[in-house]
Amino acid sequence: MAEASSKDDLLQLIKRFGAYLTLKISNFLPISLYNLDSRSVGAIAGFAVAIVFTWRLLRSPNGHQRRQSKRQMPAPSSSTSSVGLNSNAQLISSGDCSSSEDLRAQNVVDEFFQPVKPTLGQIVRQKLSEGRKVTCRLLGIILEENSPEDLQKQATVRSSVLEVLLEITKYCDLYLMETVLDDESEKRVLSALEDAGVFTSGGLVKDKVLFCSKENGRTSFVRQLEPDWHIDSNPEIVSQLARFIKYQLHVAATRHERTGSNVFSSPSLEQFFGNI
Repeated sequence: MAEASSKDDLLQLIKRFGAYLTLKISNFLPISLYNLDSRSVGAIAGFAVAIVFTWRLLRSPNGHQRRQSKRQMPAPSSSTSSVGLNSNAQLISSGDCSSSEDLRAQNVVDEFFQPVKPTLGQIVRQKLSEGRKVTCRLLGIILEENSPEDLQKQATVRSSVLEVLLEITKYCDLYLMETVLDDESEKRVLSALEDAGVFTSGGLVKDKVLFCSKENGRTSFVRQLEPDWHIDSNPEIVSQLARFIKYQLHVAATRHERTGSNVFSSPSLEQFFGNI
């Protein structure tokens, strides 16, 4: 209340001062501007200042409070807080994105420097020491059957060895051979190989499947062909050929005594090439 009363008194004082100036100026108006003295000019200027001051005071009665409120630090509003939270969330999100991109880049680098897994064809060439000619027995290695007597009933190609066999035919001159007791056994073997797709790859033809009536006939075949590798399941034949053939693979379920430094052993043909 006291503050409002002081404002009213000040306003009345300004009004009376303005009325006095108005009276004075009315006496000077007929006078030419060139004849005004310094006191007259001061009176006019004072009147103008009084009018401007009065107008601003009446227009902005709470100007002082506004100026004080401007000087005060604005309290953080909920919208400001939400903006800050959103900004923090965006920073965290961008940080997560950056971390994710760094992780993906690191994975690419790790995959690039990881050792490349060799293909089956590369393993075959490496294991065979780039040998170009291979001879191989059928019974117990390529076929499920283990004796010539079994072939009189049926002939079945082992599915687990088929992939390795086809890879060998791609890189090597392969000859298959077996002892049979009759012509019907030969037909069963050839039919089983054909049904398995062995001849469709182009690396093996029926003329390279050799048959004999006695076990030592296989030894004669191998010595005549002079392969880089011979694969057999008969330990006696492996022993006989050890000094004539560069490398041999003895396929047997149980490990036998090694007959020479050039003779290797494995439970199966596919296991020798790592295709277990």
